[in-house]
Amino acid sequence: MWKLYESGVFYDEMLDGSKPKKHYQTFYQQLQAFSEQQLYDKHHAAQSSFLRQGITFTVYGAEGGTERTMPFDFIPIIIPENTWKMIENGMKQRVKALNHFLHDVYHAQDIVKADIVPKALIENNPYYYKQVVGTNIPLQNHIFLAGIDLIRDENGKYCVLEDNLRNPSGMSYVYQNRYVMRKIYPEFFDDYAIERLEGQLQHLQEALLSHRPINMPVDEEVHAVLLTAGIYNSAYYDHVFLAKHLNIPLVEGRDLVVKENVVYLKTILGLKRVDVIYRRIDDDFLDPVHFREDSMLGVPHLLDAYNKGNVAILNAIGNGVADDKAMYQYVPEMIRFYLNEEPIIDNVKTYLLEDDATREWVLTHLEELVVKNVGASGGYDMLIGPHSTEEERQIFYEKIVESPHQYIAQPTIKLSRAPAFQNGHFYPCHVDLRVFVMSGEEIYVLPGGLSRVALKEGSLVVNSSQGGGGKDTWIVKGGGEHA
Repeated sequence: MWKLYESGVFYDEMLDGSKPKKHYQTFYQQLQAFSEQQLYDKHHAAQSSFLRQGITFTVYGAEGGTERTMPFDFIPIIIPENTWKMIENGMKQRVKALNHFLHDVYHAQDIVKADIVPKALIENNPYYYKQVVGTNIPLQNHIFLAGIDLIRDENGKYCVLEDNLRNPSGMSYVYQNRYVMRKIYPEFFDDYAIERLEGQLQHLQEALLSHRPINMPVDEEVHAVLLTAGIYNSAYYDHVFLAKHLNIPLVEGRDLVVKENVVYLKTILGLKRVDVIYRRIDDDFLDPVHFREDSMLGVPHLLDAYNKGNVAILNAIGNGVADDKAMYQYVPEMIRFYLNEEPIIDNVKTYLLEDDATREWVLTHLEELVVKNVGASGGYDMLIGPHSTEEERQIFYEKIVESPHQYIAQPTIKLSRAPAFQNGHFYPCHVDLRVFVMSGEEIYVLPGGLSRVALKEGSLVVNSSQGGGGKDTWIVKGGGEHA
């Protein structure tokens, strides 16, 4: 049933050549005990479990309806504890530096004065909001929840692919992957000491409530809400899950009102003051008075309450200036500048295309590179050179020439692979890992995170909207080895 494959030029999470690595051997042995029919039945039971629980995401503009069940693959990504410790330290370091940067660019701009980050790159950035320049926020913390995407190259070295500091989604899938795994495949858990996810959301709740508004008396209880765009948002399941487990109301913009620069929730018992808003809508839609006037999702004058220090908005307004794909290039320098440390986890080499010589080189090597729109996400407006047609490359050639500041290029990384079981057979798929970092008075890293897998054979795109799925991620306690 299980057909081994040679890992070849790719780093394989599970295999060393054609044999399972030390920390996968027990799993591999247990896997051999299943018949083809048992695996087939379990696979369908797992997919059905996601469907019954309403674990879906939305693909905008898709034919035949927009709702999709999150594809799930049962072969976990197993990370030894010592390897995870390095990842955890690297994530804490990176988020600390990014938060320093965000506070700096909206206040003193010391990093600009030091000629490390170009002033134009900040001020011309569409996600830099001058409306909040000088605003003081609780704990001086702009990043309540970060989702940092990691990849491994052909040597197994971890690199940061992308920082998500605005509205990172997917934490609910981490929990549901584990729930389904324990329910459908309990046999695999007998011989592994795995870091548990239970209780981890308490850290998120503590971080949320620690963002007490600057003007709020210290002896009053903090009241928080989760602000959603509603049921048609692609991550609505994520919103419902988090609101439930954080024990806070799930609200839409029409449920809130601002009076005398204070935010209130409308209830059947009257208005109730709101101190913290965990928002899952973009900056532009938060306040139709100060941002997009056509927004039906936000709350009029919410920005006034925020600027006056009467409400905390998490993540902070304007975080997009730090997770822009062009700003990504400067994060290692941010770590050196703000923390006086060397980066624990490196970036992927990145080419900024406003430089004439760099741009000319990139334009003549498009077939070798990945080109990304600096503001896009979800795998959209992206060229994967080795898998592209001449026509696709010509389209991106013209896009780059017309708007060089809007694109960056990176080498095509030989993304690590892991086995997947879909459609009745095993085959290797490329994977990445989204790590969730929770920040309040302390910084916590959710053990494991969301392993995303490109389930289309040969594909490099792991996003669910582009055919990707999820795997459970195990942090194995005890000895283990570096993997």
